[in-house]
Amino acid sequence: MNSSVGNPIVNLVVFGVFVALTLGLVYRVSHRNHTPDDYYAAGGGFSGAQNGVAMSGDFLSAASFLGISGAIAVYGFDGFVYSVSWVVAWLVALLLVGEGMRNTGRFTMGDVMAYRLRQTPVRAAAATSTLMISLVYMIAQMAGAGSVVALLLGVRSAGGESLVIIAVGVVMMLYVLLGGMRGTTWVQIIKAIALLASVALLAIFVLGRFGLSLAGLLDHAVDQSPHGASILEPGRWYRGPTARLDFLSLGLALVLGISSLPHVLMRFFTVPNAQEARRSVTWCSWLMVGFYLCILVVGFGAAAVLGPEEILGAPGGANAAAPLLAYRVGGTAALGVVSAVAFATILAVVAGLTLTASASFAHDVYANIIRRGHAEPKQEIKVARGTAMGIGALAIAGGVVARDLNVAFLVSLALAIAASANLPTIVLALFWRRFSTQGALWSIYTGLGSCVVLIASSTTVTGAPDALFPGVDIAWFPLTNPAIVTVPLSFAAAIAGTLLDKTPVDPVKTKEMEVRALTGIGPRL
Repeated sequence: MNSSVGNPIVNLVVFGVFVALTLGLVYRVSHRNHTPDDYYAAGGGFSGAQNGVAMSGDFLSAASFLGISGAIAVYGFDGFVYSVSWVVAWLVALLLVGEGMRNTGRFTMGDVMAYRLRQTPVRAAAATSTLMISLVYMIAQMAGAGSVVALLLGVRSAGGESLVIIAVGVVMMLYVLLGGMRGTTWVQIIKAIALLASVALLAIFVLGRFGLSLAGLLDHAVDQSPHGASILEPGRWYRGPTARLDFLSLGLALVLGISSLPHVLMRFFTVPNAQEARRSVTWCSWLMVGFYLCILVVGFGAAAVLGPEEILGAPGGANAAAPLLAYRVGGTAALGVVSAVAFATILAVVAGLTLTASASFAHDVYANIIRRGHAEPKQEIKVARGTAMGIGALAIAGGVVARDLNVAFLVSLALAIAASANLPTIVLALFWRRFSTQGALWSIYTGLGSCVVLIASSTTVTGAPDALFPGVDIAWFPLTNPAIVTVPLSFAAAIAGTLLDKTPVDPVKTKEMEVRALTGIGPRL
């Protein structure tokens, strides 16, 4: 097999054109970023439909396009569970989180809790959680960037992939530094439309090779796989005595983690009211259903047309399945489109994550803890931009280390942290009157700390041939995803901390927040 697919010069030109056009758009809207409300939430000026498309763009990341299609192509049924869980997860956002977040917050999760809890400790805890989740998620996107661009440019050396990741990180920082939320949202809208159209067309082309028969496609995938018909059953990826428990833990992380991802939560503040926030989730949910049905066809199509061995032998391994399939069924032209969309996907998602992390530090820590609510707007935006550069540099370094791991799997770890550290606190702050500051702090730090410790103690990091550090073995936790332990633990810590807290809860603030969460009546924070 050649070291690259298509013409590397053509692929590079495609990347350059997309980056130039989108950076031009970002720069065009950047002159309107005069206040934190403009920079963080685009002044609440997007409609529900626009925000729903952008929200789908936020989550249709390298994990969705590259990671899941590759996981399905190599592991079959086990890979498809990712997409099923992610579609169902939006019901949690629709029913529990979206409306209440929009009505009670302004920019960040810390705003929601600080309304009726002690501001300094809860904002610090929320910022810590946001930065950790964003960093892990960004590392996954950077790893995806290394895979797809290395494949398209014929880069096979570790040094070459590292340079690719660094270049993507630099461009991503430019999006955030120039455009803020308004620019990032328009890039997400463009990217989401292009990605949905490309995946739909690729699925149609693949089905066309098998007479538009999904059954015929699956039969060929079974024939190509060394594992035969077992790829249509559970057990190819998750095996061993803890397989079922690990599978359940993964599903829990995916279903509960999406609605508590920081960059998804921040999207609820870019619309003018709660009704538009609900419309955002509805639009996003239907777009996700269509996308993942197409990804099912693309994943098994890659297995049928290419075979797992050819996919795993390419630069980037399983993450290269979709670009390789595009080249095989549509030639250089199809590859150029898919490669541009994959690159756009990574840039846009990482830009959104970087903006969220920088907003959390600048708004929660700098403006409301250090400056006690008296920060100058221009200075706050300056701090946010500096934070974006710092978190971007850390993500680049992490992406270099994790470039060989499956992107969808890396994202599932970020979702486990979000489900453990964020979701219990948000739900209880919105719906439990007695919930206290101590309960919030115990919940966030217990969820975050236990997740990090258990992930570090699993075969994800050490003790396995495909671990992050295969030459070291300190693993003792048997599951690759800890959500089944850490989510209940976080809820238990929240309840225990609240019941043991003797500090009285302000009844006026509690009732005000309840009314605002349900009705939207009252000024935003």
